[in-house]
Amino acid sequence: MDEMGLVLFAVAAFAGGFVSGFSGFAMGLVVSGVWLHIVTPVQTAALIAGYGLLTQGYGILKLRQALNWRAIWPLSLGTTIGIPTGVVLLTYLSPVHLRFGVGTLLALYAIYSLARPAFKPMKIGIMADIAIGLVNGLVGGLTGLGGIVSTISCQWRGWTKDVQRGVFQPVLFAAFVVISISMGITGAFTSETVKLYGLGLPFLLAGLWSGFRLYGKIDDEMFRKAVLALLLLAGLSLIVPPMVSGGA
Repeated sequence: MDEMGLVLFAVAAFAGGFVSGFSGFAMGLVVSGVWLHIVTPVQTAALIAGYGLLTQGYGILKLRQALNWRAIWPLSLGTTIGIPTGVVLLTYLSPVHLRFGVGTLLALYAIYSLARPAFKPMKIGIMADIAIGLVNGLVGGLTGLGGIVSTISCQWRGWTKDVQRGVFQPVLFAAFVVISISMGITGAFTSETVKLYGLGLPFLLAGLWSGFRLYGKIDDEMFRKAVLALLLLAGLSLIVPPMVSGGA
């Protein structure tokens, strides 16, 4: 990796940390658009998983007073089952058609929700939450976006921004645990990947801290719109995936 590549890698790490600190998710969405042009796809996925454990763990620590374990465990259970199931199903489905379909639904949902007031709060039971978690994991295994469905479901409940993040961030943490274990078994965490992790770590932490600072200054409605904007970006990224180039 040349000097320009190192600069871009660090800038993307800072931006990913900032978005995660501000919204609680979408770090991988931000960094992958840059890293896929600098390092290999396997290294990118491994770095996102490793950094995801850190960003979600930090968020859980910061919002520990808002944790809602009754909502967390069924979503996490469904997610941990859904991720490997989605990975298996991916071998039988067309990735291109799948990404386009999920991306279109996400984009339409985000546009519709941005154009209208917030939904009236919904009450969702435990079994429904397990099902939502299962779909969340399936989407994660099929597309790489492991926290999208759980994040949307938290918006439906009319919770404050802290309570929303106090639920979907632990669910994302559980997803990253499953992904990291799977990648560790396949040998994705090489010495070169560990070196890249250490290189980007201070920049990611600086962005994470800055994002949380900004998060503390916004209200619930602004947070809702920010999350929807990121969901729209996620949908568009699936419809028009970035060009992937190799390189170490």
